Amino acid sequence: MNKACILSVSGAQLTSGEKTLFATQNPWGVILMGRSCVSKTQIRALVSDIWNATGRETLIFIDQEGGRVARLKAPEWPLFPRGEDYALLYKADPERGREAAWLGHRLIAAELASMSIHADCAPVVDLPVPGAHDVIGDRAFGTEPEQVADLARAALKGLADGGVAGVVKHIPGHGRSMSDSHLELPRVMASEQELAKDFDAFARLADAPMAMTAHIAYDAIDPGVAATLSQKLIQGIIRERIGFDGLLMSDDLGMRALGGSLTTRADGAIAAGCDVLLHCSGFLKDDEAILAEMTEVAEASPLLAGKALQRVDRAEAMATNEQPFDAEAGWARFHELFPDFRAMA
Repeated sequence: MNKACILSVSGAQLTSGEKTLFATQNPWGVILMGRSCVSKTQIRALVSDIWNATGRETLIFIDQEGGRVARLKAPEWPLFPRGEDYALLYKADPERGREAAWLGHRLIAAELASMSIHADCAPVVDLPVPGAHDVIGDRAFGTEPEQVADLARAALKGLADGGVAGVVKHIPGHGRSMSDSHLELPRVMASEQELAKDFDAFARLADAPMAMTAHIAYDAIDPGVAATLSQKLIQGIIRERIGFDGLLMSDDLGMRALGGSLTTRADGAIAAGCDVLLHCSGFLKDDEAILAEMTEVAEASPLLAGKALQRVDRAEAMATNEQPFDAEAGWARFHELFPDFRAMA
């Protein structure tokens, strides 16, 4: 049985401690951070080692949105547009915008699938507002739910057509945050009526295979409690009002928006309704410190069962349905759509 967690790797190769941890705890997924991405050959070897440790083809995740959030860097990998670039194209011509969002993410999927990475923590569905922190900023597909959902759906389709399951984020909306949840807990003071716009973008994508929570408190609904830890937000807003019934994963439990120990955070997220716990150790550099954190999260994670297991199965099915694709023709069309964009650095 798999544990309801997604763990990371401390470097470019698995350490002996990580091999033991993966073998004994059997996390459902593994996410590759920038520290683990050096070359295509190296990643293929790392994924093979992860699979050997877990004894199965564990689902491998990555954050590859394009723009400034990209674990795969040039010149080893192509550069891809920001969400804002697709938004600008969409405003001029919605059909071309949708085509570009599909194609850009189909090309991302081709890169990922070639290294056996079949889950991408993208697209961003947040709606930034004037004066908000730029943690979302140019990552967004726009500021209106109709446009953002339209582009995000095309992005999800592009990933899925390439055999990669997408993860919409950060449900129920990160665009109003006035601070960075990596560093502290943002508290959104907007009314429920104002928040309805943010929720609407995600409601239009309620059939997405996976979603990642926001480490943000929405004081109109559950004052001072991050959505990741709030039953009111997960059950009342995400599941019921938004209507999302896919796999719900936490954002990184190591982020400073959440207080208490990692065990406390893990217990709280599961109790609130998260299906799977994500842990990245993004603030740490030392291999042993990262291993200690991952061990704590893994030990606090329950076995996948019930609805969570059903949602996992549905998400995995989305990650195994690659469609035929002519990458050379795809890149040629990409450069027609973005003539001024340097895809290769």
